[in-house]
Amino acid sequence: MRRAARIDANQPEIVDTLRRHGATVQPLHTVGGGCPDLLVGYRGKNFLLEVKDGLKCPSDRKLTPAQTAWHEAWAGEAVVVLSAGDALRVLGIEEVAA
Repeated sequence: MRRAARIDANQPEIVDTLRRHGATVQPLHTVGGGCPDLLVGYRGKNFLLEVKDGLKCPSDRKLTPAQTAWHEAWAGEAVVVLSAGDALRVLGIEEVAA
């Protein structure tokens, strides 16, 4: 029996930030099998993002064995992000200081 999919604590903030910047976001964390957490569409391009909590120590934000296998088998690009700022940079959006 499969465990309930968990999300990193910063995933809701990342999703909200991406949507506020005009991206569409489809959560994929329930797919399992090491699939990345988010499918993001922005300006005609798609991005696969694996969310890790940048506040955790590095050993706690390593990819799981299933995630590592998925990333190695995937013929496209998937990026690990640790923060909303990381996610924006992947999309080519520079944050403006308030």
